[in-house]
Amino acid sequence: MKIKRTLLPNQPGTKALIERFGKDLICVRYRYDKERNKKVTTAEIIIDETEWKRNEKKIPSNKIMFVAVSYGERDLADLVKSAGGKWNRGKKAWELTYKEVKKLRLEDRLIEMGKDEKKELNEYFSYK
Repeated sequence: MKIKRTLLPNQPGTKALIERFGKDLICVRYRYDKERNKKVTTAEIIIDETEWKRNEKKIPSNKIMFVAVSYGERDLADLVKSAGGKWNRGKKAWELTYKEVKKLRLEDRLIEMGKDEKKELNEYFSYK
């Protein structure tokens, strides 16, 4: 089925569903099924609402982290490189996504960055 139109509450075409679902209505979608030659109207509604707190300590898996690998640890450097790591000359560390850091179990080798270093790196990468 292909979605041809998505309407928010109070847009023309949603009045009957607003009367039915009230403030729980999120949107209305008009879908077209070419195989069955049918038009289908769907409603997205809220069925449950609970309190939720964001985990501030959770690190996103795609976040770039800096990993310390000593000069003599060639095998480890090759492993990091094969996992997609890139050498950062300014930081003198390997850049790797947190997902790969966890896979390789290198959390104990992560380098903390201060605000000034983050700013410098953001400026550096924004020009490339």
